[in-house]
Amino acid sequence: MDIIWNIIVLIVVGLIAGLIARAVIPGKQDIGIGLTIVLGIIGSLVGNFLGGLFTGDGFELGTAGIIGSIIGAIIVLGIYVMATGRKHISR
Repeated sequence: MDIIWNIIVLIVVGLIAGLIARAVIPGKQDIGIGLTIVLGIIGSLVGNFLGGLFTGDGFELGTAGIIGSIIGAIIVLGIYVMATGRKHISR
């Protein structure tokens, strides 16, 4: 039962981090809610990795807290936007 709660928390944190990252990165990202959650989960892994580098603990496979997840999701979404060539168009 504990694993189910961990998965639910991972999805919720991924959703929150992904939505905040989408609000921070300028322009329209044509991604759905599922990709937003995946973006947040990957961002959490990136945030954990960067946090390990910053603190000197090294790489550990795991997720970061909400702040680390948001920072990681912003980085991942920025890379995604650059890789897919989506541009911000002001009118």
